[in-house]
Amino acid sequence: MLLHLPRSPIPVFPLPGVYLFPSQLLPLHVFEPRYRQMIEDMLDGPGLLVVASPLASDAVPPPLPRVAGLGEIVRHERQPDGRFLIQVLGRARVQLSEVPSDRLYRRVLCAPFAEIDVAVDDVPRLAQRLRAATSARLTAPLPLPESAPVALLADLLLQTLGAAPDVIARAYAEPSVAARAHFVLRAAERGGPKATGPE
Repeated sequence: MLLHLPRSPIPVFPLPGVYLFPSQLLPLHVFEPRYRQMIEDMLDGPGLLVVASPLASDAVPPPLPRVAGLGEIVRHERQPDGRFLIQVLGRARVQLSEVPSDRLYRRVLCAPFAEIDVAVDDVPRLAQRLRAATSARLTAPLPLPESAPVALLADLLLQTLGAAPDVIARAYAEPSVAARAHFVLRAAERGGPKATGPE
């Protein structure tokens, strides 16, 4: 979790159906002029941006969700034609408030997303269930230590499900880690595409 959120507006990269999870490394190909401008602007700063899946709407531009992923560009490669290949590391879920932008891309203010931790007595069994459900969907051993938190395990299982966008959106924005974990476990029990390896 990022302890200090940016106080000034930061860029938002709207990507339908894409959710940036904490600790996830997300590779992105940036080719549209407005987002090339965004990356150029970011290279002289802390490299923070929000990746958000816009809500389904006829509005232009479509509204942003209330919860999205704050990330940091940890690697970038500028291509000869001006495109960028970047890798974004998820830092935290945040709440969004869009603000006016004088650039080609949109900007948001970030507020903390307050997660409700799992009760201590419930952690071992819930973690075991999440591990088992995720391992059953992977072809390689789960690459996480036994101390991995329930929130991380729930996010990893969610990423393996290939679930419908509304299912992912609901789980992603759920503040109660226990409720999120149980919701994802129920979705896994209903079945869906299996992953080929660890995320």
